[in-house]
Amino acid sequence: MAKIDLDSLGIEELAALRESTTDKLMEKVAARRAELEAELEKLSQYGKPAKRAPDVAPVVKAGRKHDEKKSDELKEPIAKEPIAKAA
Repeated sequence: MAKIDLDSLGIEELAALRESTTDKLMEKVAARRAELEAELEKLSQYGKPAKRAPDVAPVVKAGRKHDEKKSDELKEPIAKEPIAKAA
């Protein structure tokens, strides 16, 4: 692959280069993903069904984080001083 002098390119040429690079990367990602899914399909015959990658990022639930919950469980209870009984 020939080296490109990016400093000598104009804005339109840089934008076109970016677009073509993005397109080429997307093609390669799609091809690799198809290869991996085919491989998973072959492997699934040997055991558990293959998990498919979600097409979108998972939604994060609101609320306490797992780490916060874990740290709360690890805290030792505060020892209370015995209260003196009234006579």
